[in-house]
Amino acid sequence: MINPPASFRWLRRVVLLLLLVFTLTPVAVMLSSSLKPLQDVQGPWRWVPSHLTLRPYVDIWSTVPLARYFTNSLIVAGSATGLSVLIAVLAGYAVSRYRFRGRRLFTVTVLSTQMFPGILFLLPLFLIFVNIGNSTGVALYGSRGGLILTYLTFSLPFSIWMLVGYFDSIPRDLDEAAAVDGCGPIRTLVQIVVPAAIPGIVAVAVYAFMTAWGEVLFASVMTNDETRTLAVGLQGYATQTDVYWNQVMAASLVVSLPVVAGFLLLQRYLVAGLTAGAVK
Repeated sequence: MINPPASFRWLRRVVLLLLLVFTLTPVAVMLSSSLKPLQDVQGPWRWVPSHLTLRPYVDIWSTVPLARYFTNSLIVAGSATGLSVLIAVLAGYAVSRYRFRGRRLFTVTVLSTQMFPGILFLLPLFLIFVNIGNSTGVALYGSRGGLILTYLTFSLPFSIWMLVGYFDSIPRDLDEAAAVDGCGPIRTLVQIVVPAAIPGIVAVAVYAFMTAWGEVLFASVMTNDETRTLAVGLQGYATQTDVYWNQVMAASLVVSLPVVAGFLLLQRYLVAGLTAGAVK
């Protein structure tokens, strides 16, 4: 292995340091602001709080119903993630292992849906949900179920496409050996293929969860006061007379913890899943 020249190593360190500073500076501003009284946040900026307080972390739960928003986000994001993984695993395995009429058209159609911005689907989905509610009595608009279905339309295409590539990297000899032992397709998928595809499945789950957790546009239109999610509920800290900036920063840090913790715990699986199939 050829060692890079010293100038390249120093340049790499400088670039990485600049990227680190660029990434951590907003987090440091959020942390500093969340530990200040409101009047200090609105006054001249100081990195180190002159009056250190944890009061904003207490007040965020009473200023707005943050616990309810947190519960709604967990239910919606968790359900959308589970359904997305389940459907993507079944569809990805079928596309990877079987040859059927329309297979290529299906994969191209699934991938092409990623070319359209999500805002194009806002009005059609709104009208579909309202009409379904009027004709069947099933209240999709303003419900968690409607939001879960909405997020499935975002995460499923990419999830299926990524798992097809991951399943393609798993040797078909495993399927053939399982068939010789008497395993059917479902049993082969559950007992043989899925354990070997854990990194890819984790990558799909993280992508689906992050997509649902931080989405704002559809959540602001498709929810009401009872089903509002965190991404929309954070706007409640801005009133007609004032903005509670210290509570906004504290709440932003709190709601970011599940995603950050999940990413740190699953990062090795995520990297393996995203790079699967790059080298065969």
